[in-house]
Amino acid sequence: MGRGRALGCCLASFLCFLIPLTVADWNILNQKTHNGLKISLKNYCESWRMNVELHNIRDFEVVPEECTEYIGKYVKSSQYKVDSERTTEECLVYLSTSCNLKKDGKDAWVFDIDDTLLSTIPFYKNNLYGGMKINVTALEEWMSMGKAPALDYSLRLFNELKSRGIQIFLISSRREHLRSDTTDNLVKVGYHGWTSLVLRDPADELVSVEKYKYEVRKQLISNGYRIWGILGDQYSSIKGTPSGTRAFKLPNPMYYVA
Repeated sequence: MGRGRALGCCLASFLCFLIPLTVADWNILNQKTHNGLKISLKNYCESWRMNVELHNIRDFEVVPEECTEYIGKYVKSSQYKVDSERTTEECLVYLSTSCNLKKDGKDAWVFDIDDTLLSTIPFYKNNLYGGMKINVTALEEWMSMGKAPALDYSLRLFNELKSRGIQIFLISSRREHLRSDTTDNLVKVGYHGWTSLVLRDPADELVSVEKYKYEVRKQLISNGYRIWGILGDQYSSIKGTPSGTRAFKLPNPMYYVA
């Protein structure tokens, strides 16, 4: 009898805790930090996303299960577009105020491709926006279809840089066998006139993406190019020496590439 009463009290207490939270952010049980700060799961997931962008959270294989809905809403939201547009606008502010372009054919800018020029959100939509561990074969099959849409603000930046006579280098972690499909996809959505497209050959796959990319940049500089800036969605695209004069990062909480 005592045990039944205790169980009933526990259940009643749990329901009393749950009912008010059905109107809370994202209809999720509220939590508290170690310091007693009351947070919703929306707060938690926004904090997780922000710390991914700040590079405090690294090497994650999947988005936390409880945050996949939030991340999906973010990458489809106007906030994601505003964040991306602000990044590309800052590139132009920097270019206009801090770059003494020589206009001798050696001024250069480096772009990543995936989620920098082309969006992989359509693919990740079917993979819980990073909530599922990605099958590389499936991802490459999707890439080979050439259906990735352009990121509009990046396309605008690309064309503006080109109009100023800057040499554009695309350095991607995509593998060499995707060259034709990648080129066709880029051209189809409006990118053309880049100086070089660099993809990974089998030897490059033996080192980290970060090392592969900075080795390519090192070679560009040894060839006389001045890399004024880099735009990418992963820290592995912009870290390492030489890094260019300035590096700019687009938002991407769906996956991490080291």
